[in-house]
Amino acid sequence: MSVFIQQLPTLIGVVIGALGSYLASTRGDQARFRREQAVRWDERRLTAYADYARSLKKSVTLAYRIAAHLGNDPHPHPLSPEEAAPHLADASDARDPAGEALLMLGTPDVVEKAREWVVVVMEMEGFLRDQTHSPETWSTMLKRQRAARERYYAAVRRDLALPPGHSGEWRLVAPQTP
Repeated sequence: MSVFIQQLPTLIGVVIGALGSYLASTRGDQARFRREQAVRWDERRLTAYADYARSLKKSVTLAYRIAAHLGNDPHPHPLSPEEAAPHLADASDARDPAGEALLMLGTPDVVEKAREWVVVVMEMEGFLRDQTHSPETWSTMLKRQRAARERYYAAVRRDLALPPGHSGEWRLVAPQTP
């Protein structure tokens, strides 16, 4: 018995070491799994956010073109409301599934900013359906739309822990003559 008692501390050390090794590897695996899950959901949210923005931007681009036809916007490629109607319907149809994905995966702040942006776009579409000619009103709507889009992108960046980005407003500089 004395030999067993002499080896008991060694045996206890081996058991404690094995148990510690098991616990450490289990915790490491759990942490790695949580990180991988977080990355996977971040990627899915980014895709949902980008798809929604892309679908909304398609509507905005069509609105610019229709507004140019009505004399409200300087867009170089005007499009009559009749020619634009099927494209607007497609853009509106694409917004619905993108919006559903946004609702499922988006944070409340991002969803709220998306709602604000789409409300302005819908107001722009209504303005154009009425075939109103008012460049000043159109300009005000564009500023509101750009501000709403910028707030949406800022909310997306906050949610995904991305650094601040560009406002998206491109200032065209007149070419310099020598």
